[in-house]
Amino acid sequence: MRRFFAFLLMITTMCSLFAGCSNEGGLDPKNPVTLTLWHNYGGIMQTTMDSLVDTFNGTIGKEKGIIINITSINSSSVLQKKLLMAAQGDPGAPELPDITTCYPKVAITLAEKDLLVDLNDYFSKKELFQYVASFVDEGKVDDKLYVFPIAKSTEVLFINQTLFDRFAEATEVAVADLATFEGIARTAELYYEWTDAQTPTIPNDGKAFYAIDSIFNFMQIGMKQLGSSFIENEQLVTTGDAFGYVHNNLFDTAVKGGYAIYDGYSSDLSKTGDIICSIGSTAGILFYGDTVTYENNITEQVEYNVLPYPVFEEGKQIAIQRGAGMAVTKSDERKEYAAAVFLKWFTTARQNMQFVSETGYLPVTNSAFETMMGSEAKSVANTKVKKLLQVAVAMHKQYEFLVMPVFDALDGLSSQYTDLFKASARSARLEYIKSLRVAP
Repeated sequence: MRRFFAFLLMITTMCSLFAGCSNEGGLDPKNPVTLTLWHNYGGIMQTTMDSLVDTFNGTIGKEKGIIINITSINSSSVLQKKLLMAAQGDPGAPELPDITTCYPKVAITLAEKDLLVDLNDYFSKKELFQYVASFVDEGKVDDKLYVFPIAKSTEVLFINQTLFDRFAEATEVAVADLATFEGIARTAELYYEWTDAQTPTIPNDGKAFYAIDSIFNFMQIGMKQLGSSFIENEQLVTTGDAFGYVHNNLFDTAVKGGYAIYDGYSSDLSKTGDIICSIGSTAGILFYGDTVTYENNITEQVEYNVLPYPVFEEGKQIAIQRGAGMAVTKSDERKEYAAAVFLKWFTTARQNMQFVSETGYLPVTNSAFETMMGSEAKSVANTKVKKLLQVAVAMHKQYEFLVMPVFDALDGLSSQYTDLFKASARSARLEYIKSLRVAP
């Protein structure tokens, strides 16, 4: 008996010397671990993220001994640049954070330098099964989970319902016509002609009907819907029936004036009434206001609607999967475990729904999609976000989501193709207008 108590006393003494013996993962509320977190959210997204972190610090963090310190970098490109600088040890580069917003491409570079934690070590298979599989798979490199999903996005069709209803009443088009890209192209041509007819003294003065934030994504999804691929062996596929069909759908509409060839975000054109529809990320919902200010400075109250991503008539229901996740940098087991605790808490359906219901992002757990999205959407104050969540639920059930490929030349290919498309379309548009002027 004396030996037993002596052994017990020894264990108790050791636990007092080594933090963590009395708490899982080495955590000790009396000696909290502090983690640095970088993210690139701004505006409402930043406010929501900061609020959630404050909640974590005051509840689970306080209980377990974890403090999260945030650094907000309101630019994705700047954040990723800082990560690469830190990873390469560039002069003046900051120290790597413990947790950071990260895209798969940057994660690969960090992982090659053995700087990232394989989160498979901190999440059981049962835990990972609770998350949308494609969201988790996007963050894997060689089966190692380096980027954990905290919120994702896809692309949808935004429509100025007020202006569309005005156009529909005069031309008998319908919202159902916008379910396919062929229907959008036909509607865009009608809209250009309708608006052109309102200024009979100025020929070829119609308005564009819609714009797309990413032509490159449009080509990828369009060709995938038709059973083909826009990227093979890290090269663009610019031949074949599928490429020609998808490319011409947008190009011909641009030449005829129905598609806006624009270098900024389509939400900018929506705010001035220069387009009625646009295709962009669900996270862009916050950039659509409730008014339109025309070039004569007259402002009109409008209502926006959200529709699922359009599908080519002979195509499958496929949309793109977008968005970064969180990566954890290597440090020590105590910090790495604490980072995993935060990620698990943040992506729990309740916290995750709070984040997405205020930002336009999509949740990452199956339970949030299957049981909470519908009920949560009803209580969301922002009408546009409410509509967005309802569309997201439908797309989650009906659509397949395409994950972007990851390789070094991808960004260059995207920029080159987009620039070439716009330059060619602008040139062809001018030639088309000239041909109309000389027509008998």
